[in-house]
Amino acid sequence: MNVLHVVAGMDPTTGGVCQAIRTIINGLTELGIQNEVASIDAPDAPYLSDYPFPIHALGPAGRSWQYSAKLVPWLVDNLARFDTVIVHGLWLYHSYAARKAIQQVKKEQPSAGKMPKVFIMPHGMLDPWFQEAKGRELKALRNWLYWKVIEDKVVNEADGMLFTCEEELIQARKPFKPYQPSQEINVGYGIDSSPAFIPAMKAAFLEKCPEVANQPYLLFLSRIHMKKGVDLLIKAYADVVSASQHTGVSVPKLVVAGPGLETDYGQSMQQLVAGNPLIKNKVVFPGMLTGNAKWGAFYGCEAFVLPSHQENFGIAVVEALACGKPVLISNQVNIWREIASAAGGFVAPNTVEGTRQVLQDWLSLTPPEQRKMEKQARYAFEEYFYINPAAARMAQAISA
Repeated sequence: MNVLHVVAGMDPTTGGVCQAIRTIINGLTELGIQNEVASIDAPDAPYLSDYPFPIHALGPAGRSWQYSAKLVPWLVDNLARFDTVIVHGLWLYHSYAARKAIQQVKKEQPSAGKMPKVFIMPHGMLDPWFQEAKGRELKALRNWLYWKVIEDKVVNEADGMLFTCEEELIQARKPFKPYQPSQEINVGYGIDSSPAFIPAMKAAFLEKCPEVANQPYLLFLSRIHMKKGVDLLIKAYADVVSASQHTGVSVPKLVVAGPGLETDYGQSMQQLVAGNPLIKNKVVFPGMLTGNAKWGAFYGCEAFVLPSHQENFGIAVVEALACGKPVLISNQVNIWREIASAAGGFVAPNTVEGTRQVLQDWLSLTPPEQRKMEKQARYAFEEYFYINPAAARMAQAISA
């Protein structure tokens, strides 16, 4: 079987979709399925060489809609080579282009033979949060209009929708009408097991973050973005540190790692820390961590924290579990039910109070209780999020 993955871009700094595609392809490849990617990246983008599978970079993309005149012609010329097309993500030109190319082939080449099946994998982009969140009113209106004009046809005319968990599937039904996909398939999602710890990981991390050498720390590792709840984390952490002055509880440092420090939001988060004398020497911003430095951060932390306002899956959450690290997350991370059922961490609402609660819950555990939760974190990964069963479900869904 030959599968084409269509996506707006593969720049790893833009979020989890790129990593999801890499992981999905790794799993499908193990099953003997051939994979290629068509994206709207610039052909000379340096990060493309980091991927071990063929990427047809058909950009550079225009800024607002990620438009490229090269994508539809390439798809028209190449669709016949594939059995299945998976469109990753919505709201940008690539999803429209996939539908347009299919229509064009059917019209211009009626004898072209069997067309590939087309599946849409929204990666959480149909979550109601995007339509309901404060400050997104104009974007919500834009999405509603775009749905009426374009995206409802993309979704409803596809051969099916692929979801990473049951919560995502349920939430996707809420924000837009008409929503009548041919199929809704919970294929699940997983990752490869974490690489075994080696001393080079710790060294690489401490080179980026020397402030926590020989000190315990909690880890946030994601984009520095409003959606991720970084402001909630910093405010809640400051409350916990303040309370510790009266209770005597030792509070680990907090590492806030990820791209986005140069943005207005990233700058405001750094100012929020700098302006609070209680935490200005306890919160560290090392920037984006990759490779050994990233794994060193995971293996060295006490627990992983992500109080996100909306998280379709949370690859970093699962990577932490794979390293045997408990996760302190909001109930807006769609895989929270699985984690809670496995006792692999603590879950609370995506508020300052909720975030403070999961921090306090973790700090209130005795060392033996913390070690027990570490074992449960690894169990949660093996039970729910390992790549092999997820890849098998994906293969079955797209070949049925």
